[in-house]
Amino acid sequence: MPEPCIIAVAITGSLPRKEDNPAVPISVAEQIESTQEAFEAGASLVHIHVRNDDQSSSSEPTRFAAVQAGVRRHCPGMIVQFSTGGRGRDPAARGSALYLKPDMASLSTGSVNFPSIVYENHPALIGDLATAMKANGVLPEIEIFDLSHLHTARRLADGGLIGERPHIQFVMGVQNALPAEERLLDALLREAKFLFPQSTWTAAGIGRNQTIVMQWALARGADAVRTGLEDNIRITRERLARSNAELVELAAASVERLGRRVATVNEARQTLGLASGP
Repeated sequence: MPEPCIIAVAITGSLPRKEDNPAVPISVAEQIESTQEAFEAGASLVHIHVRNDDQSSSSEPTRFAAVQAGVRRHCPGMIVQFSTGGRGRDPAARGSALYLKPDMASLSTGSVNFPSIVYENHPALIGDLATAMKANGVLPEIEIFDLSHLHTARRLADGGLIGERPHIQFVMGVQNALPAEERLLDALLREAKFLFPQSTWTAAGIGRNQTIVMQWALARGADAVRTGLEDNIRITRERLARSNAELVELAAASVERLGRRVATVNEARQTLGLASGP
């Protein structure tokens, strides 16, 4: 039987707005509905950012709580992953919802240039977020925007702040950061497996790079692939994606075309070492 592959859906992010694509889910109700559609299309993990009513990024725990509750009600067993990313958020508030004990949370382990800003992750903040995740039993997804970020993660593990089996995501195609180049994925993956032999991994391609990075990851036996309107709002240059579910359907087709099968929620939890869903 083919090996299962987790499909992660990043439903909203911090940048895309309704003006960019009307399908981007902004309100709590929209996020829950969009996640349920993606779940029914095959996604077993949802990556959540929340927004204020004016569409700006939010760190409000009540919004995270409401989305999490809706996902758990309508998507039984789906893995809930909160973003602790920094675009448009007060650094002091980036971990403010971790007490809600999502299954997972993103953890960026270094600073990097983005198209128009420096995405700043101060060493003290990284340590604070890792400490909060550990205290709340939250599995980190280590966000890798540069090779050095793997070594910061290794130092966190050596200090006992993360385990020896983190989930690692390589983010490729962000302007001014890692380009989407196949040879770079090979270098990153080789270093990750040297530093964390037991880790699971995935790769995210931004914008038009989404499909090709997914194919590279699948060809290398990735434990998961990532899709969703956070990273890519288009199906083609001429056509916007109709929904997160449509992007998940395309990801599922890629998974099966490359000889894998879409993981169930139980298989996804087993792969990542997570307890059965609440």
